Amino acid sequence: MLELESGKGVRLSGAQAIAPDGRSVSHEQVALHSLHQDQQRQIMATASFVSMDSPPPFAGQFAEVEVDMQTGQVTVTKLVMAVDAGVPINPVTASGQVEGGMTQALGYGHCEEMAYTEDGDLINSEFGPYHIYRADEMPWLETILVQTHEPTGPFGAKAIAEIPKDGVAPAIANAIFDATGVRIRSIPFTPQRVYEAIKSAS
Repeated sequence: MLELESGKGVRLSGAQAIAPDGRSVSHEQVALHSLHQDQQRQIMATASFVSMDSPPPFAGQFAEVEVDMQTGQVTVTKLVMAVDAGVPINPVTASGQVEGGMTQALGYGHCEEMAYTEDGDLINSEFGPYHIYRADEMPWLETILVQTHEPTGPFGAKAIAEIPKDGVAPAIANAIFDATGVRIRSIPFTPQRVYEAIKSAS
C-alpha cells in the first residue's frame, strides 16, 4: 500500500503504519485492504502455548440439603463452589464449566448408581431406573471465581476443568451429617442408603 520494496523500516505508531519517508496508512485502511481490496487476501496468524508446569487449582464446595428422616430422601437445595483457577481467560465459560462439573458430580454423589444382581447382571440399564438430574430438579448453583495470578500459565490462568467434580459428594455428606448426625461414607446417597444409616444409628 505504501509502494515500498519491503516492510523494513515501517513502524507502527498512533494506529498507523508509517514509512521511513513519513508516508502512512491507518490500521483501518490496512484491515479494509487486506479483507476486501486486494484479492481478498487476509491477515492471519496462529499461535499456541504449552506450559511444562501444571499448577493445581484450589476450591471450596458447599452444599445445603433437606433430609426426610422417615424415608431417607435427600434433596439438595443449594450448591456453591469458590474456585481459584488463576485468572480465568473467559469468566463466562469458566463459570459454565464449574456449573456443569458440579451437575455431573451431583449425579455421581447423590443418585447415579449402577445396580447389579448377585449374578452380575445390570438391573438399571436404562434412564429412569438409572436416574440422572433433569433441569427442573437442579438445585440453586453459585460459582465464585477467586482470581489469583499464575505466572506459568497463559494470561495468569490455570486449570478449571476437573476440580468441580471433587468436592460435591463430600459436601453433601457433610450436609447430611449436619442435618442428621449420621456420617455416611458410601455414595450415592440414595434414600435406601440414607434411611438404613439413620436407622442403624438410632
